[in-house]
Amino acid sequence: VQLQASGGGLVQPGGSLRLSCAASGSIFSINNMGWYRQAPGKQRELVASIASNGNTILVDSVKGRFTIYRDNAKNTVYLQMNSLKPEDTAVYYCHYRTLGNDYWGQGTLVTVSS
Repeated sequence: VQLQASGGGLVQPGGSLRLSCAASGSIFSINNMGWYRQAPGKQRELVASIASNGNTILVDSVKGRFTIYRDNAKNTVYLQMNSLKPEDTAVYYCHYRTLGNDYWGQGTLVTVSS
């Protein structure tokens, strides 16, 4: 499975960005896709995930600001990030899990700064 992420960049506090991640290769219909992030000097943490049945998980710090959704026909997951804060600055990694295997995208940098 290969993951191609895009959509990072520089945004001012209060701004919005949308990340996308397309999976290709040996895709199994039952899977979980999501986003992790890693800020400088910190451990990688889960931000949001969505199962193939649509069930979602969002970390408390992004609830009400971020939305995760997916297009199963395109094997693509999206992370809509609104009301961004400086503490959201991190490298965001796309994640795909199926049949007990984990796959990671290359990471995309999100910088929230004025």
